Amino acid sequence: MSKHRLLNGGPASLLILAALGLTFGACKKSHNGGGSKTDSTSLEKSNHIVVIYLENHSFDNLYGSFAGAVGISDATSAQITQLDAKGNVYDFLPTITESSAFPTNLPNQLFDIDQYIANDALTPDVLHRYYQEQMQIDGGKMDKYAAYNSNSQGLSQGYYKTDLIPMLGLAKQYTLCDNFFHSAFGGSFLNHMWLIAAASPVFPNAPSSIVATVDASGNVVTDGQVTPDGYVVNTSYTVNKPHPASAAANTLVPNQTLPTIGDRLTDKGVSWVWYSGGWDSAMAGTPDATFQFHHQPFAYFAKYSDTAAAKTVHLRDEKEFIAAAQAGTLPSVSFVKPLGVNNEHPGYSDVALGENHAVQLINAVLNGPNGKDALIIVTYDENGGFWDHVAPPVIDKKWGPGTRIPTIIIGPYVKKAFVDHTQYETVSILSLIEEKWGLSPLSSRDQNANPLKNTLQ
Repeated sequence: MSKHRLLNGGPASLLILAALGLTFGACKKSHNGGGSKTDSTSLEKSNHIVVIYLENHSFDNLYGSFAGAVGISDATSAQITQLDAKGNVYDFLPTITESSAFPTNLPNQLFDIDQYIANDALTPDVLHRYYQEQMQIDGGKMDKYAAYNSNSQGLSQGYYKTDLIPMLGLAKQYTLCDNFFHSAFGGSFLNHMWLIAAASPVFPNAPSSIVATVDASGNVVTDGQVTPDGYVVNTSYTVNKPHPASAAANTLVPNQTLPTIGDRLTDKGVSWVWYSGGWDSAMAGTPDATFQFHHQPFAYFAKYSDTAAAKTVHLRDEKEFIAAAQAGTLPSVSFVKPLGVNNEHPGYSDVALGENHAVQLINAVLNGPNGKDALIIVTYDENGGFWDHVAPPVIDKKWGPGTRIPTIIIGPYVKKAFVDHTQYETVSILSLIEEKWGLSPLSSRDQNANPLKNTLQ
């Protein structure tokens, strides 16, 4: 057994540090002057960056009672107490109509989900869309998550017991970021785009049936996939393969030409792959029932279209990631997107199943030949409609960031048993990759984002 072994995500002995024989050099200031001084050689020596992209949980929803982190106990009564759309205090949280497991008279406060549904069982989904998240945040008051939640109402105020979640041991052993926000308001589709492009996709002349309408103040009147000014913000499918057979042809998003982190890496001669669970079956026309077509962002771009040779080079199945990790042949940058059943998304995955799968992926890297110089980033695409008490920073009023999400940084050069309070967002991952390989930024957002260097020794 490898000396890196992490059993079931539990805390591993800190003697592993001595076993690894780590040494560290001089420090320098972090990117754009943000954060504290870090060891430049830690980033230089981290030659295999792995991003594991999970689904739909806020920080307080999973790590709200993590020791040393800013969590639920730091929330004010005004942040916890939910208001209806008119600004009135709810007597009870709105009924969670999609499940009979929850009482119909839940007090207007936070509640422990585990007492009704264990973390290894499915819960209903919670609403997470572009316009609605902005209304849930309510200008930073964080008091309308239940109001703008047509899927499962009061479930937005539920949380899991931190000491029962499978990745707790990893969070304790390595670095947990408690001030990390998903970069774009809304759901999975848009945040996957920001993970690779730091920008929103466009759909010129989209059919009116999928275009939202807004009032003079910018408030949504009729929701849709596309904004009135032509940006695709809610779940949509690519004109390329794979997409659902049932998707209407005129609603398929045309090929995008924005630059991506993949383009930047390729131009620099740096190897990379997007690994997706169930990819081969989906491309063969037999997708798994939980395969999520809108979780495959590179497939929306012209450089990775059906006729592009780069598609078969860079878009691969997750099973190939496992094999490469075990063989020590990982590319310099790996993005790993688990199959729906394994991605922790409420409605079709559960916390325990998703996190145990993530631990398996992490173990495959740390136990393999590339573990000696790996930097693993485990984060979530967005909050999934779950409440969090920390108001997101106001960086771009149109795009975000949105709600705070958990992020764990793992590897031999990562600070151990550390909670990092530095402000980060999803595109901080791009900033880190860009700094590591000297790449040009994709937009002002990744150019100005702190590149996670305070997590390094």
